[in-house]
Amino acid sequence: MTRNFSILAALAVAACVAAPADAAKRFTIRGAGFGHGVGMSQYGAMGYASHGWDYRRILGHYYTDTEIGVLKEPRTVRVLLQSVSGTASFTGATRAAGRTVAANKTYRVRGRAGGQVQLLTQSGREIMTVAAPLRVTGPGPLTLKGTSGYARRDGAYRGALEFRPGTFGGVNAINAVDVDDYVQGVVPLESPASWPIEALKAQAVAARTYALTTSKSGAGFEHYPDTRSQVYGGVGAEQASTNLATQQTARQLVTYGGAPVATYFFSTSGGRTEDVQTSALGTSPLPWLKSVEDQYDEVSPKHRWGPIKLTMTGAAAKLRGLVRGRFKGVEVITRGGSPRIVAADVVGSAGRLRVSGATLRARLGLYDTWAYFTSIETGKAPPPLPATTPDPDVPVVARVPDVAGLAGSVMPARKGAVVRVEQRFHGRWVPAGETTTDRRGRYRAGVSAKGLYRVRYRGDAGPGVRVRQG
Repeated sequence: MTRNFSILAALAVAACVAAPADAAKRFTIRGAGFGHGVGMSQYGAMGYASHGWDYRRILGHYYTDTEIGVLKEPRTVRVLLQSVSGTASFTGATRAAGRTVAANKTYRVRGRAGGQVQLLTQSGREIMTVAAPLRVTGPGPLTLKGTSGYARRDGAYRGALEFRPGTFGGVNAINAVDVDDYVQGVVPLESPASWPIEALKAQAVAARTYALTTSKSGAGFEHYPDTRSQVYGGVGAEQASTNLATQQTARQLVTYGGAPVATYFFSTSGGRTEDVQTSALGTSPLPWLKSVEDQYDEVSPKHRWGPIKLTMTGAAAKLRGLVRGRFKGVEVITRGGSPRIVAADVVGSAGRLRVSGATLRARLGLYDTWAYFTSIETGKAPPPLPATTPDPDVPVVARVPDVAGLAGSVMPARKGAVVRVEQRFHGRWVPAGETTTDRRGRYRAGVSAKGLYRVRYRGDAGPGVRVRQG
């Protein structure tokens, strides 16, 4: 059949109808960034360092109106490395609860009732039982046996190990370590050691400040060794470049008004960071945690991501419990200082449910709350009625009757939004006209040839629908 796209200019919606029951459906997600979006973007910091910024300027950019201060005295950080139901084992210690032990021997520890801890030989013979914590030290790093924190095998740690009773008769192993030694075990796991030294210095100061201004308030510890706090790997994680960055910024902190402040950081901003009060990290404004432009964040592989394509059934399964009726899509209600989602509606055929951007991120497994959602439903429908008044500016070359039509809906909905029609032709999708939506996002368009069709909305393509007859 001769293809004539000029006649498709007359495919304006004469009567919008809902998609038929057998309509094909697709839910598409696009987005930007990776992380919570507040504070310093690590990839952005790397970008600024690559363009000649030093660490002080980088930190001053991400943490508004802050300065660099210096610790006046040493500080210890306590990190929960291991929580086991049986016994914990260590080696390398020369002192345990004030008594001499052998550095070349392995010892076991288990929790006891009444807040006590028992020290045992490797064979299980009791050496002592003391009130928690049982503190062990050595001339060098201590080795905690088994999986500990970031380590998937025996891990070496500076400072001391402290043991406390855990739950159900177990024991918790805690690393009590000077904050700068702690930071040496954090920086290479948060920022690659190959990055510019100024980016690593910025990471070191941010990590040190975060360690001293936040706490998980655990039983005898302030931090976890993973993303619940900061990723920490002890001596085994340390690298020469990141140790140098830590040493060259020793005891330095980010301060606001002379006091250290929480220095949140994350991977990728997408081009702009978020205000803390419109994120999952807080509800009140903090003057140093404001949305700022992030000029060089495009170096990150997650600067832009997607499309993630799901069936409507698959998306509804991820959002189970939030969908009322048949899942129709997600409509964003409020965005923050960046385009990150503050609030959105999960839309179903039986109503809407308001959720946070953080909820959508968790349920849908997204990198960030900076996201856009498109729902497209397309089905075959009878051809639309012909236009009653021809457009005098469009010459009629040939009259080819519509053999059928496409009808469906899109979301987010806006009256007069353009929906483009495409046909599969010689292995490629080619333009075949366009139509517009009504205020509920419904559209209808006629097609003049049999074949495989789809519609495209806001850059996202819907599923293909085969038109066989009128």
